[in-house]
Amino acid sequence: MAPDAQAVIDDIKRTRDVADVNDFWKYLARDPKTLKRTWESIKEVMAPGALDPLVKEMVYLAVSVTNNCTYCIASHSAAARKAGMSDAMFAELVAVIGMANETNRLVTAYRVPVDPAFE
Repeated sequence: MAPDAQAVIDDIKRTRDVADVNDFWKYLARDPKTLKRTWESIKEVMAPGALDPLVKEMVYLAVSVTNNCTYCIASHSAAARKAGMSDAMFAELVAVIGMANETNRLVTAYRVPVDPAFE
């Protein structure tokens, strides 16, 4: 592994307090610039802020389900559960994801204009 990629991998391990990184990071290490850019962005975006880490993981999970990214679904499901997501929370999240996808497609198909009150 290139030294600049190894430095990023070491930062991920240190930041997340893990002995090894998951395969996503190992694959990105093939391109150290993409690895560094992606890690810096994820580190910033997923840090605690106005949204707590559980909410951020659940949003990430919802987008991953919608995008059909099985790897991200697995990874962010595990992270959300670690952050406190219960089975009941997951079930409600899946219901919201399904409902949003259905109504989004209905609006798109019917070409419903945005109500002036929402502008």
